[in-house]
Amino acid sequence: MIKNFVLFFTIAALALAVGTADADVDSAALSEAFKWLENESHRLIRASRRTMKDGTAAFPPQVGIGYEAFWLRDYVYTLEGSLDSYSDKELLDAGRLFIKGMRADGAGVDCVKFDGQPIYKPGFGTLGANPVADGSQFTVAVIWHTYQKTKNLKFLKENIDALIRTMHSVPRNPKTKLVHIKDDDWDRCPYGFTDTVRMQGDVLFCSLLYVEAGRRLSELLDVVGRKEEANNWKSEAEAVTESIREVFWDSKVCLFRAATIRCKEHHIWGSAFAVYLGVADKSQSMAIARYFKDNYSQIVQNGQIRHLPGGIYWEMCVAGRDTYQNGAYWATPTGWFVYTLDLVDSGIADRTVIDMVSDFKNGGVCEWILGEKRRLPNYLASASLPLA
Repeated sequence: MIKNFVLFFTIAALALAVGTADADVDSAALSEAFKWLENESHRLIRASRRTMKDGTAAFPPQVGIGYEAFWLRDYVYTLEGSLDSYSDKELLDAGRLFIKGMRADGAGVDCVKFDGQPIYKPGFGTLGANPVADGSQFTVAVIWHTYQKTKNLKFLKENIDALIRTMHSVPRNPKTKLVHIKDDDWDRCPYGFTDTVRMQGDVLFCSLLYVEAGRRLSELLDVVGRKEEANNWKSEAEAVTESIREVFWDSKVCLFRAATIRCKEHHIWGSAFAVYLGVADKSQSMAIARYFKDNYSQIVQNGQIRHLPGGIYWEMCVAGRDTYQNGAYWATPTGWFVYTLDLVDSGIADRTVIDMVSDFKNGGVCEWILGEKRRLPNYLASASLPLA
């Protein structure tokens, strides 16, 4: 993503090497876009602050009234790009809140209401029969990010066993090791940014999150001196990585599929995230990058990204076509997309970032857009996550 200094300075070096006026302008425009986004992300985070019943500072997904709870994954996405926007106390209090919200069996929350009530299923508990399939992975992410800034070893030691418990609660296919949603009526929702999609079988995005969480848990266990457990979780993440490469990859289309039983559509977000995490191997990463370049006009609008290839919709989705998670364009994954596209065309990658920020300046930082439609302005993840 665009805070990656290696990527940024590579782009700057390329611009200098080309030596054209246009390249210099693009380099300056990219730098300006980055700075604007950094400031806007910080502004939105601070403007979203609400106080919960117990005094904990909550940061819901949107500034103002709209999302009336403290959502776990959206909070994590602000930490990914704007960790320094929070005080140590705010980070520690939020970390404790989400650990406390874990169910007795280890399941992580979808969100926590401002009165402290934990909610495990999207739609304030109405979607699916069981807890959302990404809560545990994002719980690990909260504690990992909190430790990165605070370096509070006492806090980490107090919560490390809860992280192990929550990871063991993730539903998985014992044969493939992948995160799994049963093929019954509606077992549970997948990744929260596709929570209206009725996936079944092994699921790509939650499995990618499991790899990321496993790596992070390994790091944290290493910090507290539990070396053997750290190695075990590292190995587990590697095993899931190999399975993702084999199970979801479609070599004909050159994208990863979203699931194995229902809603098997090719997943743009998931394919980009797989490259960003280093889960996609080198040949897969290059193939995905070329697909993004060749199909750019069908999957990008104003620097924002569709979930699926152009003209494709989910097999089964609560949201209707050409709205929300079923055809609209989102800024949330733009950083992963740009990181991938840069492998084959840094110029288009740069332009994507500049286009996104220009759209934000003109119409506000929205949750999603489609044509002239703009929904939920002042949406935190849209500004924060691409920064990472």
